[in-house]
Amino acid sequence: MIRMTEKKIIGTQRGRLDKTLTELFPEYSRSQLKQWLIERAILVNSQPAKPSYKVRENDQVELTVPPVKEISVQPEKIPLEVVYEDEDVLVINKPQGMVVHPAPGHPDKTLVNALLAHSPLSTINGEFRPGIVHRIDKDTSGLLMVAKNDQAHRSLAAQLKAKTNIREYTALVHGVIKEDSGKIDAPLGRSPKERKKQAVVSGGRNAVTHFSVIKRYHNYTLLKCILETGRTHQIRVHLKYIGHPLVGDPLYGPTKTIKGNGQFLHAGKLGFKHPRTGKELIFDVPLPEIFRKTLDYLDKQDNL
Repeated sequence: MIRMTEKKIIGTQRGRLDKTLTELFPEYSRSQLKQWLIERAILVNSQPAKPSYKVRENDQVELTVPPVKEISVQPEKIPLEVVYEDEDVLVINKPQGMVVHPAPGHPDKTLVNALLAHSPLSTINGEFRPGIVHRIDKDTSGLLMVAKNDQAHRSLAAQLKAKTNIREYTALVHGVIKEDSGKIDAPLGRSPKERKKQAVVSGGRNAVTHFSVIKRYHNYTLLKCILETGRTHQIRVHLKYIGHPLVGDPLYGPTKTIKGNGQFLHAGKLGFKHPRTGKELIFDVPLPEIFRKTLDYLDKQDNL
């Protein structure tokens, strides 16, 4: 198996090695580089080095990328909340904390593992994302449509592309939004500063989110958000962009927030035309318990 090696010479004095590595090798995530440091896949002057090592001028940094580990996606008997099912489609109410499909760091216990044990799935998205037409984040709860065959997958994917389906979210954000409704039209792409994050960037992919106020609290606002496009972390980044980050968001929110099981974002309403019959199907599921209890708490606080 071929192992790729990259060598970089430090031109000027820099700071810590772990920070310098993200500048030398921007194509890799910070966490991945840190792991490779631990595994001694990264050497400085042919020697292992600590993350805190102070990089000096003319240091030679050598990265040998380890071979990719083979991952086999296996069916797992994991409980699923099935909202609707027929021979073509499934609608699942995904809980917070469940990853949608296997990826580095999440090889199992995903929605896909559970789905494989439940029914046949479409093959269009390959071994790691069978049946998955669209995704929601690990700590976002709510509705997902899943294709059980390739014909259904193509139909559902075409509806997403044509923006004819319904995707409505309930979101609790920091601050009081004065406008009753609004439209956030801001292009999204990978953050130039932090690879794990998305950001509003010039030249990014078109992204549009519509929002309307459901209720205002003393320091928070409850929103309905409707996706016109479906970019990675779209609602989370857009709401931060307008100065109202999601409550509980570990990636885009403030440190001081209401703790929950991640961001208070719930995909509560989903609608699409059935891929075989053309009948319009619309589904609603209630907020998860921690979301409801938090709103009850805010109601009581405002009434004191």
